[in-house]
Amino acid sequence: LEIMQGTRAMPLAKGIGILLLFSVLSDVLGLSTVNWVLVQLQTMFIVAIPVIFAPELRRALEQLGRKNIIFSIFGPATVRAEEDRRSLDKINSEIVRAVYEMGKVKTGALIVMEKQVILNEYERTGIPIDAQISSQLLMNIFEHNTPLHDGAVFIRNQRIVAATCYLPLSDNMELSKELGTRHRAGVGISEVSDSLTIIVSEETGAVSIAEGGLLKRDVGQDELKKKLSEITQGIEEGKRKKLMGRIKNERKTDA
Repeated sequence: LEIMQGTRAMPLAKGIGILLLFSVLSDVLGLSTVNWVLVQLQTMFIVAIPVIFAPELRRALEQLGRKNIIFSIFGPATVRAEEDRRSLDKINSEIVRAVYEMGKVKTGALIVMEKQVILNEYERTGIPIDAQISSQLLMNIFEHNTPLHDGAVFIRNQRIVAATCYLPLSDNMELSKELGTRHRAGVGISEVSDSLTIIVSEETGAVSIAEGGLLKRDVGQDELKKKLSEITQGIEEGKRKKLMGRIKNERKTDA
């Protein structure tokens, strides 16, 4: 059903299901002629189904060939966890690639990675997007003279949720005077939440991160990727704990 969902096979399957339902109803209601026609059609479908569903059957076989069936049957949770980890690693790589590609051409950027604290009040100041993360999209958002380049991008649950968002500026007097508004905004949002902010300098192209009100400058690719992995692991661990807590509460309620 998952393979068929969203393809032409789903309406065809529904049509066959309706014909089978009519066949049963015609038999119950004593409509012998209609029932005979539908029974003959069923014989035809045995030959027609492989032809009608050829693309979907090919796609299903390709997917089965790419997956480890034994682990899918005997260890579905392990397989899903591995697939989730690979997906998160790919997303983090896309973010890192975009950040350092923008740094090479000195394109300023401000990316807020949410953790446990949801920052709706600041996201509302921007434009909702709700898009999958890709390096091309991030670079296009911050491209000079585009409608979305000014302001911050918010990322939540591995999706870009908003762009051109305004952030609170830090009042920290210990920050270097050479830092501009972008860096102060990055530190400011980290002071009022548990988020991690990635800042790309428009003047130097250097990458900085702000977390817990502290700014770390000239961060390397490996360090940034490690930091993003820590964030995603923490979020996934929090989700698992919430799920386990919900299951325990349901068990107590049933008891």
